Amino acid sequence: MLKGKKILIGITGSIAAYKVIYLVRLLVKSGAEVKVIMTASAKNFVSPLVLETLSKNAVLENLTESSTWANHVALGRWADVFLIAPLSANSLAKIANGICDNLLMAVYLSATCPVVVAPAMDEDMWLHPATKRNIQHAASDGVHFIPIENGELASGLVGEGRMAEPETIVNFLISQFFRGTLLKNKTVLVTAGPTYEPIDPVRFIGNHSSGKMGFAIAEACYLEGANVVLITGPTALYSSFKEIKLVHITTANELLEQCMIEARQAQIIIMNAAVADYTPLKKETQKIKKGKNESEWLLPLVKTIDILALLGKQKTAHQYIMGFALETEQELKNSLEKLNVKKIDSIVLNSLNDAQAGFGYDTNQITIISKNGRTEKMALKSKTELAKDIVLYISEELDA
Repeated sequence: MLKGKKILIGITGSIAAYKVIYLVRLLVKSGAEVKVIMTASAKNFVSPLVLETLSKNAVLENLTESSTWANHVALGRWADVFLIAPLSANSLAKIANGICDNLLMAVYLSATCPVVVAPAMDEDMWLHPATKRNIQHAASDGVHFIPIENGELASGLVGEGRMAEPETIVNFLISQFFRGTLLKNKTVLVTAGPTYEPIDPVRFIGNHSSGKMGFAIAEACYLEGANVVLITGPTALYSSFKEIKLVHITTANELLEQCMIEARQAQIIIMNAAVADYTPLKKETQKIKKGKNESEWLLPLVKTIDILALLGKQKTAHQYIMGFALETEQELKNSLEKLNVKKIDSIVLNSLNDAQAGFGYDTNQITIISKNGRTEKMALKSKTELAKDIVLYISEELDA
């Protein structure tokens, strides 16, 4: 999403300036072109040489340098986004009141691109009425504020005022300014992870699904402009984008209930969750004790409701449903049968016979089969890259 984007970074005098080293590295690694402006006090906290090396551009500090003039008007027009990070209380006051006494402020006042700031200061400064007034003034002028974080501060206190972490800043920029449009204004429902079917308060029936593929798909949909609802079973994952609506479930029945609610507004439904086919007939309220003379234990199971088939049966003319099939034998035959029986639009085949694919891995290898006869086999790659391929596939199906 950031490839070829022009990001201008302004650094002010704050101890949090050390974070900008990693921020610049993240942006450049993502394909962005980065230029840096520093105030005089910012040099006390981070080396211009380090930033020049990482950004591959000269760091600008003054309006004039010997006989050279730093064209602040051109800089403000060059950038797709002007990010000021960290933003000190002093520079915030200058922004709020239009004070132009350095190159950074000259660029701010002449910038035609969006201006984003990541404040950083001690808690007492952050909570001061003057700071609150300055935030309101700057926001009313169109400045975008990245929320501060709570934690350990340079003073040794713990509280509000920490600058957002570099990953958070990058995600904010992408979310606010650089999302794609393949699924713009579409509402997408994605399911992810396993379900756990309780036997008793201690034991459950589950599977090895990590949720990685489903989370990657949800984020790929969001990055292409969709409004995303992600229903997830028990996983250790979290979404990088707070705008994705995250719904946590545990059992297949809970997943069914949430799908019935969220599917009503969804134009696209992607059922990636590994749902248990069976659940215990009876859930014990107390832990089942191991019998002294028992060598076998019979656990009666009943089928869970086939959520994908139910959604396929209820599918409207304006909905697109994609399912997933994890197979170990006769992969294509079984996947085609599932596609037809469930009455869905496409199915993604995962084979446990493929190396480094399936549960637990960060990579996957898939084949997508459409009800229209289109079959596309995709090589082994990261789940993040495959998620982008899946979104592209769906967008092409919708446009066909």
